[in-house]
Amino acid sequence: MSSITLENIRKSYGRGGPAAIGNLSMEIGASEFLCLLGPSGCGKTTTLRMIAGLEHPTDGRILVDGKPIVSVADGVFTVPEKRNMGLVFQNYALWPHMTIRDNVAFGLTLRKTPAAERDAIVERVMTKLGIARYAGRYPAQLSGGQQQRVALARMLALNPSIILLDEPLSNLDAKLRLEMRAELKRIHAEAGSTIVFVTHDQWEAMTLATTIAVMSEGELQQVGTPDDIYERPANRFVAEFVGSLPMNIIERGQGEAGPLHAWLDRLLAHLRVDPAPVASAGIRPEATRLGVLADEEAARHAAAQGTIVDIVPTGGSWIVELDVEGSRVFAIATENPRMAAGNRIHFWVERQHLHLFDREKKRIPPGDAQSEATEEYHA
Repeated sequence: MSSITLENIRKSYGRGGPAAIGNLSMEIGASEFLCLLGPSGCGKTTTLRMIAGLEHPTDGRILVDGKPIVSVADGVFTVPEKRNMGLVFQNYALWPHMTIRDNVAFGLTLRKTPAAERDAIVERVMTKLGIARYAGRYPAQLSGGQQQRVALARMLALNPSIILLDEPLSNLDAKLRLEMRAELKRIHAEAGSTIVFVTHDQWEAMTLATTIAVMSEGELQQVGTPDDIYERPANRFVAEFVGSLPMNIIERGQGEAGPLHAWLDRLLAHLRVDPAPVASAGIRPEATRLGVLADEEAARHAAAQGTIVDIVPTGGSWIVELDVEGSRVFAIATENPRMAAGNRIHFWVERQHLHLFDREKKRIPPGDAQSEATEEYHA
């Protein structure tokens, strides 16, 4: 399978227009499943389209297996059909007047693949994706999930070394999305293709990718494994973007000090953390511990108190919204809190789940802010 290298890629629309992509460099390893993750307008689809050859970069180079397929400075541009890449769009792009069999065979027909070989390939990929029984139907006669499988089958029939997927699951309902995620993971495991997958859904990226590249406003924020992105976010944008609920952010030294500011200062002192470089701290709702504590135990955890505003059951967990004298803190409980709105409750966080950020909103590594090393420390 093939590797992809992006070197100093820039993309602007119109002469002197703002940069949609600004100086993007990234390595995508052979057989890697990489998700380009970010909000709408961050440049992820533009990046994918430049890899596919549907967009021309303003500057930079794109290499596949070390060989340039795009080099603006050298005037190199390999046309899309010669890049050996398969592309699946969000809207499927099936031919409505063709049967499912003919849609799947379309690329092979353009390649002038011999009929017997083409039919064998088409039958194999349709069987693998569970759509062989629909071979004689037309796209309008299939559900959205079935049409998505047809689009995948058409792409897989060409046996591309690189698979490019532009939010292919966004039009499916929740059940079909789960099925197609499993299907994509199976395809990746069996074929070993290099996959670049565009999504704004961080849950999709976390469950599918071997590597995630987080983008914002045309800039690459962080590249890492799902665990890296979740547990060691490079900056506040990544920290706040990734998570089933937004991260609780507590600012330091901005405006009039409130109860959360005071608690954070007390917490940092308790953890023997040098407060000087810390501008803000983040606590994920799922890492926020809850309980009604005696004074001694509350002091041992450096816990704060809040008033329960609401408890929302989600099936296997409960979202607890707390009011801390006008500030909101969210927690996720894995057991029913068996409390009600208006009750007072303590909350705290274990040190390994406390994220610290500097004035430029970059992550402060745990050791850099600690004034005295400890094996374990609590909040």
